[in-house]
Amino acid sequence: MLAAATAVAPAQAPAAPEVLDRVVAVVNNHPILWSDISSEIRFAVLDPEDVNGTATPQRALQELISRRLIQQQIRQEDANTALPSDDEVRARVVELRKELPACVRLNCTADAGWQTFLKTSGLTSEQVEHYIRLRLEILRFIEIRFRQGIRIAPEEIQAYYRDKLLPQYGKGAQAPLLSTVSSRIEEILLEEKVNVLFGNWLDNLRTQGDVEILDSALESGSETSAGSGPVE
Repeated sequence: MLAAATAVAPAQAPAAPEVLDRVVAVVNNHPILWSDISSEIRFAVLDPEDVNGTATPQRALQELISRRLIQQQIRQEDANTALPSDDEVRARVVELRKELPACVRLNCTADAGWQTFLKTSGLTSEQVEHYIRLRLEILRFIEIRFRQGIRIAPEEIQAYYRDKLLPQYGKGAQAPLLSTVSSRIEEILLEEKVNVLFGNWLDNLRTQGDVEILDSALESGSETSAGSGPVE
């Protein structure tokens, strides 16, 4: 009877392999997972400069490493000073819905278009707000730490106007007066100096910190994604 029961029992299908998340890098004892990279690539659609979809696992990992280092530094210095308000986050999301090329095509200013954009991008409104909050926090930290105290001399503004702005206008074209563009030139020069200071500071963080990439395919400069996905 046991043999007969065994003969008619349906064979069980083999279990499908389970896709596991994994640690791909460690930043000062804090892990970065493959799922973090996947999320970062999805969030790249919120970057107006990434209109051609140039996000790769390698670039996403470098962004994540930099962000983790900055966030750790924020926590060490003053975690509350750089926190954006809910109104600031919502205002930035409204701007994105107006500015992003994909959003313009889908009319994201309307709720239906915004929901279509989110669904197509594999995102939720809560995820977008969380991502924007992190970005605003970092931008405010940079503003507080590096921008204050920088002064742009009038001679620097005049040199930029003479050497960089005026040559952009062809012969016979009416260039704007220095007085009308000096504020914008000052802002550009200020941003350039902040970027230099911030870049040097971030390089020092990477040098002094403990950053370990566990997957050689994700090293910067390697654009192959072979072996960089989740393991089964």
